[in-house]
Amino acid sequence: MVKIRLKRVGAKKAPFYHIVVADSRSPRDGKIIEQIGTYDPMTNPSTIVVDKEKVEAWIKNGAKPTDTVKALIEKAN
Repeated sequence: MVKIRLKRVGAKKAPFYHIVVADSRSPRDGKIIEQIGTYDPMTNPSTIVVDKEKVEAWIKNGAKPTDTVKALIEKAN
């Protein structure tokens, strides 16, 4: 099963996330299929950059976003 989820890439106590498409069996920061956005919670307000066309295409192909990613996509719109 393919999921749209967050991949943490920030330093200690300075989180930064990539919104990625990955196999649900791979680890959180492991192998990904495609990167479709970024999320920076450290800025005020938090910065969310999402490629809406890619998100729609992946969801149409059966990828399931996690609850957190679903909320971030709705907030970005």
